[in-house]
Formats: sequence, C-alpha cells, structure tokens
Amino acid sequence: MRPDERASRPQEPVRSQPLPLEFPGVHYFDEQEIEAVTRVLRARSPFRYYGVDLQGESEAFEREFAAFVGAKHAVAVGSGAGALSVALAALGVGPGQEVLVPAYLWVSVVAAVVNQGAIPVLADIDETFGLNPSSVQSRISRHTTGIILVHMSGAPADAPAIAALARQHGLWLLEDCAQCAGGSIHGRKVGTFGDMGIFSFQMNKNMTAGEGGCVVTSDDRLAQRAEACHDLGYARDRNGRLIFDSAELCLWGKGTRLDELRAALLRVQLRKLPSITAAMRRSKHRIRQALEAFPQVALRRIQDPAGDTGCFLITTYPDPETARRVNLALRAEGIVTYPQGISNVLMTDWGLHLYYNIPSLVHRTSVDRAGFPWNLAENRGLGGNYAKGACPAADSLFERSIVLAIPSCLTRSDEDDIIRAFEKVLREHLSS
Repeated sequence: MRPDERASRPQEPVRSQPLPLEFPGVHYFDEQEIEAVTRVLRARSPFRYYGVDLQGESEAFEREFAAFVGAKHAVAVGSGAGALSVALAALGVGPGQEVLVPAYLWVSVVAAVVNQGAIPVLADIDETFGLNPSSVQSRISRHTTGIILVHMSGAPADAPAIAALARQHGLWLLEDCAQCAGGSIHGRKVGTFGDMGIFSFQMNKNMTAGEGGCVVTSDDRLAQRAEACHDLGYARDRNGRLIFDSAELCLWGKGTRLDELRAALLRVQLRKLPSITAAMRRSKHRIRQALEAFPQVALRRIQDPAGDTGCFLITTYPDPETARRVNLALRAEGIVTYPQGISNVLMTDWGLHLYYNIPSLVHRTSVDRAGFPWNLAENRGLGGNYAKGACPAADSLFERSIVLAIPSCLTRSDEDDIIRAFEKVLREHLSS
C-alpha cells in the first residue's frame, strides 16, 4: 500500500466499546444489598412504623445518615423531590414569598417552591456552576424568605458565602445535595451549612435504592415539622401510633415515607459511599490533570478538590461552536454510553437542568384552571423573567460547556481512552 493511500484511510476511533453507564451506586451492588433486602422480606415488615417483626431499618438509616453528614436529625423520605417538598413545608414556605433558586438546577427545585404556593426567583451562577453570591445579593427583595443552594453535578457550590448572605439578611438556607451526597468543603459535609439539607437516592445518584431521599437539620423544631410533614401531618409515638393532641404538629402531610426495604439497602450503600466517591474523584482528577495542558479549555472551579464527589467533569470552551465540534468529535471517538447513558453531552442539551428548558417555569403553568400560585393576590408582581436571557452568565456557560459523566467503575484503561480522545480532539479543534 502506498503512503498516500495509508494517509487517506479514516482513522480508527479511540474507543470501540461504549463507556460504562454512569449510575454510581449500582456498580457497587453485591451480596450485602441482597442480604439487607432479604432480611426485611423474611421479617415480613416492609412498613417503617410497624409490622410482624419490624427491623427498624428506616430509623437506623436516619441515625446513621445524620451522623455521616454531621447533622442532629435526619428524616428519610420517598424521593429527592419529596425531600424538597417536606423541607419547604417544614420551613413554612407559602404564598406571598419569593425563594431564590439558581439558574442551574433540576426541575424538582422550582416545582417544590411552586407547589407550596411561593414564587421562585432566579439568581445567576459563577464558575463553580453554583449560585453567584453577588447575583444572590442583587435578587434579594422584601418578599424574599429564603435561598435554595443547589450543589450541582457532584461538586459543592460556595456554601460558606451563601450561608453568610442568608444570615446577614435573616433568610433561611436550604441546601439541595441531591447530586452531591458525600461532598464536603474543607471537611464539613454539604447539607450542614444551612438550616436544612436534602438528598436524593434515585438511580443516577452517588448512592441509590432506585428511589429515595432524606432531609437533614440540626434544628429540633424543623426536624419535628419535617417528620410530621413527610408522614400524615402528625407526630408518632414509639409504637408508630399517631399523636393528635399537639397543636404545633397538626399539619398537612406529604405522604412520602421511606419503606424498610429501601432503608435497608441504603444502609449498605451509605457504608460504601466513601469508596464510590473516591473512585469517581480519582478518575476525574486524572482526566482533569491531562486537560490542564490545554489552556483554552476552562475547567469548573472546585471549592475543595478533596470534597468533590467526582461524578461529573464540566469543560468550557471559548465559544459555542467550538464546544459543539469538540462534543461531536469526542462522541465520534467513542466517548459515549448506550443505551440510557448521558455520558457526554452539550450543556444546552442537558434538559430540565437549565432554567430556560423548563416549559412549566417559562410559561408559568399551573396544575389547576385558576392558575395557582401565579394567580394569587399575594403573589402579584412577584418573580421575574424565566426565559432565556434572565441569567446571562449561566447562559454563556451553558452554551460553551460539555458535561462528561464519570462512572464509579472506570478502569485505568477507560481513563486512558478518555484522555487520549480529549487530547486527539483538542489538538485538532483548538487553534494554537
């Protein structure tokens, strides 16, 4: 074969097999999870408050998770969305109030605010991809009641700065740690910087039972209210019987209890969580180090590398077209997952994580014909613009960034492939 013929042959992609799916906790399932769930089944007691032979898995998980996070109380719930709803109810959020939320979030955050009858107000983000303290400061009004700080894509936002702002203005702070279980800032776990924290244990999260969530707080009163709200609106005694004679705990419940099966599974996953996050953090750190050779690629600002859970790598490029070309080229090199994976995507394709991609927010839709909560007299004039353009810093980052999932089971060879693909693509698509 002549040299010119060899040169004209298309190059083989770096990787011919898809990357592992990115579900972190699932890759660590083994006989321990099977034994834990089987224990509950054999006891014939899947409900958390009573049964034939109640194992107390939910209560034990709450105790263990609170200790792990460093909070005084934990209330296990059925989902991360349920945890948001319970926390806002415990905080007393309602009509006539504005709640500050970040431009980069998940749809459940604004859904929880709206379902409480309050109005979300967008604040912009910075290079941490979390709330920008300056933007938060500028969005606070006389109607603002609190702030939801979301630790997105596995790395903590600037919780100390946002917590200081909340205290300065007499606002509550709720940390959404759904995507950051096990994360920390200089040794302090996320979820403990504010008045309350919430976590999700859905399939995509760092630890999982398929679905599930938790509310944490060190405030006794908020803990009591959260426990009542997650159930039927009332407290229970040690035998699981409802208590009706408390004026303080006579509320409306959300009915989002966690069952014993998932609690048993989560107790095992919690013990494995440090290993899960350490594996993702190691892989991410190695890939980031390789990318530091390309100064035109901006890497997400990490508050504390030791507290990054490592589940996502975000890279930002000089302009949207470069980001698009790099993304397509990486996919052509085999940096993809199939069939349900979200391994390597442009942030603009990141669905309901971006404020302007949430139609029900942009169009202020309602679940009823009257238009609740937007139609309420108390909410007249509250809120703001939710269409693209409301948060220009976020818009710019979204248009120029790529999200790469970091599975918890990457081998050294997998990491090598990702690094080789990046180096090959960046040398081709970034001008010197």
